[in-house]
Amino acid sequence: MRRSLAFSALLLFVTLLFAWWKSARAPQPVVLTPVLTGEPEYCLTCHADLPEISPSHPVDVFGCVICHGGERLALDADLAHATLRGGANPSDLSVVEASCGGGNCHSGSEAAGRDHIQRVLTSVQATYAGAIASIRFTFGAQPDLQAYLGIQAVTDDQTLTGISSLAAFDPQAETHPSIQKFGQECLTCHLWAEPRQGEAYARFTGCAACHTPAPLFSSPPIFGENGGSQRGVHRLTTAIPYTQCNTCHNRGNYDLRTMTFVERTDQPTTRIEDYYQPIAQFVLCEWTLDCVDCHTRIEAMGDGDLHPNQASIQYVQCKTCHGTPTELPLTKTLTDPEDLAFKLAFLNPVIDLQLGDTILITEQGEPLWNIRLLPSTDGGEGEGITYEMYGKATRQYFTFRPVMGSGCQQSGENQSSAYCHTCHAVERHVHP
Repeated sequence: MRRSLAFSALLLFVTLLFAWWKSARAPQPVVLTPVLTGEPEYCLTCHADLPEISPSHPVDVFGCVICHGGERLALDADLAHATLRGGANPSDLSVVEASCGGGNCHSGSEAAGRDHIQRVLTSVQATYAGAIASIRFTFGAQPDLQAYLGIQAVTDDQTLTGISSLAAFDPQAETHPSIQKFGQECLTCHLWAEPRQGEAYARFTGCAACHTPAPLFSSPPIFGENGGSQRGVHRLTTAIPYTQCNTCHNRGNYDLRTMTFVERTDQPTTRIEDYYQPIAQFVLCEWTLDCVDCHTRIEAMGDGDLHPNQASIQYVQCKTCHGTPTELPLTKTLTDPEDLAFKLAFLNPVIDLQLGDTILITEQGEPLWNIRLLPSTDGGEGEGITYEMYGKATRQYFTFRPVMGSGCQQSGENQSSAYCHTCHAVERHVHP
């Protein structure tokens, strides 16, 4: 009896000792109570070394759970991560409304500039409507090039394009084998799709496909000449380098005869070789700047309306920045401290905008906030006008003059890049 009691006491002691040892080894909770939720969460217990994801998402205000989901009071990693939204990517379009939505976040009103989710879901980057329509029309599955189908079904109740909805494209419901093969081989670069395997295609899905540059690369960070875009997973940025656009737009070409993807076989060693792959002529700004320096947020993310193809949403031309022989580019003087230009400059502080500065704007009224008019001695003919520009991804500094007053003899009506190539292009070697 005494031996049994002694053994029981020893067993209890060992059990308590083990429990103490395990408890001592367990992480001590690091408590964060975000302003927006007022609910404590323990995520920083393990993730304290993560950098702030962006200036507009401070961790003390947002915390982690409001965006990522997860079990906020769990200290076990598997349990804490069991209910994460989108895995490591809460911006995946299947969960983006739960992660990033809400009237004060990214599914708010268009007037307040908070309709980002609607814009992305209806954008050609997400619907792929133009490519689907082109292929189906080519092989007789629809009577015209109008957009009827998208990657996912989507509606636009306030359409300005006449397209109020798209049904979901189902390749297996198609009868032509080429359309079926298109569905199997050619749907890897829209925002819903997981990328192909390989470093050249490394990206997330959804919003992070653009705003989290090169998250899967194992090579060192890339910086521009004067700073620029660093690679890293826990990061949202508007300083998007052209290399991120390349993960979809410069990986190779589709062979439309066989409906197969043909990867690039060359190994670019210079920026001009790496930039646009299919063509051989470039003006200086086309291969020196990054895509985001010319293409606006509406062109890239959409305007909230469904469009039949990419061409119908793109409107920036050479004259947007350079004007024409008879007209200067459009400008706007900043008089409101709440102007969108200041907000965009805050998110990507490459330029120190001030009230009273005059910036360029597009024909749609979008601020080209990184381009500013310098003080001039112009007499009204453009001779003394100079603009300064900061690269959004590289922070490189440029100055340029308008076409007006330059002696340019080309037509001001045609401002396509191909037209300006006539005088201003450089050639590059095209690899086989």
